[in-house]
Amino acid sequence: MVQKTDRLVTLFGGGGFVGRYIAQHIYKTGARVRIAQFDARKAFFLKPLGGLGQTQFVAADIRNPEHVRAAVRNSDAVVNLVGVLKGDFQALHVDGARNVAEACAEQGVSSLVHISAIGADPESPSAYGRSKGEGEEAVRAAFPNATIMRPSLVFGREDNFVNRFAGMARVAPVLPVIRGAVKFQPVYAADVGKAVTAAALDPHSHGGRTYELGGPRVLTMRELMEWIGETTGHNRTLIDIPDAIGSIIARAIGWLPGAPITWDQWLMLQRDNVVGQGAEGLRSFGIAPTPLEAVSEGWLTAYRRRGRFAAKQPY
Repeated sequence: MVQKTDRLVTLFGGGGFVGRYIAQHIYKTGARVRIAQFDARKAFFLKPLGGLGQTQFVAADIRNPEHVRAAVRNSDAVVNLVGVLKGDFQALHVDGARNVAEACAEQGVSSLVHISAIGADPESPSAYGRSKGEGEEAVRAAFPNATIMRPSLVFGREDNFVNRFAGMARVAPVLPVIRGAVKFQPVYAADVGKAVTAAALDPHSHGGRTYELGGPRVLTMRELMEWIGETTGHNRTLIDIPDAIGSIIARAIGWLPGAPITWDQWLMLQRDNVVGQGAEGLRSFGIAPTPLEAVSEGWLTAYRRRGRFAAKQPY
């Protein structure tokens, strides 16, 4: 269990989906939280969640070493959550990660937690996977005792995956399934928050280690979409897209705004997104992984035709 503390933890990208869960767990320890991100105003919603004077905000572009050094100043622990699925991977995942790690080393920060992803590999065929792998290498070179976290697909009330497909199932009579056999190990955002908090505040136990975070159940893309349909009461017809056609779609129109899948995402889906055999994970922190179905009721009711009354009035 993480002990009460008055330390200062800086979260780069702390106002994002996963960041809000980490911030809330850090608040519970009594530590102060500094949210550092490009537009700090987007994180102001966090302030009421902490105690009086427990939250600070600073505008910082992770690509700017001076911004990063200013944001890290006087921190006891730092967590880097900055990541994108589209955009300049090199600048954010590699150069930005290096900036954070170097600033932490220069200023004597006790603990650095770097959020990466399962599949991070400098030799990955996808630019995303390569940048995540190169980012890990850059962090380790500058701050060898950093803790690296590699989550699988992260789910929660504000996620952009389960919610996206639930929204599609509500309005579309038929849903295409691209790479339906690829496997995921969905992990609850609150479990990630607990693990990151523990690692940030206890570098003696977790520093220098790499963890892969996954939930208790492995699901294929198709199984996940079927589950979303059943849970929301919108059991749509699923059409499996052959790989030959899926690759054409990704390559031909993946660059367009709103495209269903980019070419780089297609490459990412060529390998399963599950915890590796023998990898350390949530149980190393004493955390029992939360099943998707155990918490989804709290937010997926919004997609049901009759909301929380759906069970009493079947479709």
